[in-house]
Parts: sequence; structure tokens; C-alpha cells
Amino acid sequence: MFRSLPLFILAISLGSTGAAGAQTSAGVPAAQTSTPDQLVDALNGVFGKHSGARAVHAKGVVLEGTFTPGAQASAISKAPHLQSAAVPVTVRFSDFAGIPDIPDNQGLASPRGFAIKFKLPDGIDSDIVAHSFNGFPSPTADDFRDLLIALAGSGASAAKPTPLDKYLSTHPVAKAFLTAPKPSPESYGTLPYFGVNAFKFVNSAGKVTYGRYQFQPVAGAHFLSDEEAGKKAADYLSTEIRARVVQGPVSFRMLLQQAEAGDKLDDPSTAWPDTRPTVELGTISITRAVHDSDAAQRQLLFLPNALPSGIEVQDPMIDARSAAYPVSYSRRQQ
Repeated sequence: MFRSLPLFILAISLGSTGAAGAQTSAGVPAAQTSTPDQLVDALNGVFGKHSGARAVHAKGVVLEGTFTPGAQASAISKAPHLQSAAVPVTVRFSDFAGIPDIPDNQGLASPRGFAIKFKLPDGIDSDIVAHSFNGFPSPTADDFRDLLIALAGSGASAAKPTPLDKYLSTHPVAKAFLTAPKPSPESYGTLPYFGVNAFKFVNSAGKVTYGRYQFQPVAGAHFLSDEEAGKKAADYLSTEIRARVVQGPVSFRMLLQQAEAGDKLDDPSTAWPDTRPTVELGTISITRAVHDSDAAQRQLLFLPNALPSGIEVQDPMIDARSAAYPVSYSRRQQ
């Protein structure tokens, strides 16, 4: 049914269903050697190439709504959407794999994606790309490419130990990410989502805060048992979220988890402790589904480094991701 799914094989074989003193990793980070094309090629090596589809998070649904900043947002950043006025947003929920017809209740569909495009008053956009897991399997873009290459070379016929076996033996964080339980959600609207990378926020007085985004569902986090998930239709999540917004707004509290002394700002594979303070930046209220979602998502491009004044790139992976996404975008237009 699916092509090139060593990650699914892995899941079966392993039994898995701004603060002063915040720092970059010790020493000077090595310059990235992976090109954007190589990163997309590596994703295609795992999931296969699918006409008109993203290299990863290929299956999704597009909706629209508004973002209303909270009372504390302007103290964190001078960014225009973090002041007083609400702005329109376009959001895309998605399944993880680069397979456009993957069933929503299949293990490879997690973690889910949540991408937000803010329509700013000056006519430009600002984007956030998050997913439903607090962490990332790799500290750098190069290391992530190495993981993908190991996955692609570790199919059922690969000799033991496979490239993935060798990789995971020296990368415990990646193994923990791949094998962590990721239960199927009741809805895209009942999942917490987490920003992968750290950003630098500057307010109008010049005060700097370093942090990562979190999105907490106002309806609460609700998941399905394996038995319940197994009975769901292949497209249950997109069907459910379309029906849910007809009944009322689907809302998320947009939080910023603030770094403290010793927290790494350039290593997304390390989740910060839950004890780190958070500030509520505002509320995303999703109110309607886009009529032709397939056409809309084909044209949508989310860039994590599309940032207004008041928010800056801190983790180098942000630019690496933002360079790879246009490559995938260009290929799916062909």
C-alpha cells in the first residue's frame, strides 16, 4: 500500500504504536553542509515522490480564522500582530508522512502538523510551523538528513545491523522521538502543538526574550484508544474538523515558553523543562474551512523565517527549514 516506509517498519520492530544565560550549544556550531535540495531528496527517499504533494506532511486540510493578541503580548515583542488588533490567519493541519493518502489512524500519520499564516496589517505574512510533539529527532539540519538517509536504507531487506540500527545506537534522542507513543487524536482541534525552534523576541523598549511557541487547545487535549482509532475512517480528522468549525470556533491559546539560563537555543532536539515560564501571546480562533482545501494547500507555502520586526531567527535550523520548503513547493507545482 505504501512505498519506502522504514519508519513504519521501525515502529513495528520497536513496539511503538528570554532569559539571561540561555545559550547556544557549546563551542561554535558547525556550518551546515546539506543543501535544501538534498534535504528534500532525503525526505523523498523515505516516503517516495508523489505528484503534487509536499515532501513531508503531505496530507492536510486548510481553514481560516483570526488571531487576537493577549494583554501581555506587546511586552514580549513589537511585532505588529502582537499589539492590540486581531489579524486574519490561514491554518493547515496535517498528518506527518510525505504520503498524500495516508490513513489518519495509521501510525505514520503522527506527529500532526499545525502551520499558521498571519496576515499582517502592512500586507505581508508571518508564519509558524509547529507539530504535536515537544521536541525534534535531530539537533541540526545535517543530522536530520543523516537520519533520513539511514531510514531510507533500512527497509525490510536491509542487512542487520541496518543503517538505522547504527544511527540510533549513537542517537538516543532520535530513538526516543521515533518510538514515543503518539496516540491518535479525537480531533486536530484537541491536540497540543509545539514550535520546533527557538526565536528571539524584542519589544519596543529593546528588551529581549528567547522562547519557543506552544499551542494549547481551548477544548482540552483528547485522544482515542487504539481500538477507537482502528474503527475510524481514513479521513476522519479532516471530516471532523470541518464539522467542528460549523458548530463554533476551534480555538488555541498561543503561548511562548521562555528560555532560562542553560537552555539551548540552537538545539530543537532538547525540550525545555515544563517548569519554564510561559506567557500567553493570544488566541487563534478557527472559524471556517476553506471550500477547496486541496487547491488551497497546493498553493500555500509556510516559511518559519518569514518574520516581522520584533521576532528574529535564533536557531539556525529555522533558516535551513525555510530554504528547503520552497524546493518542495516548486516540485509539487510541476
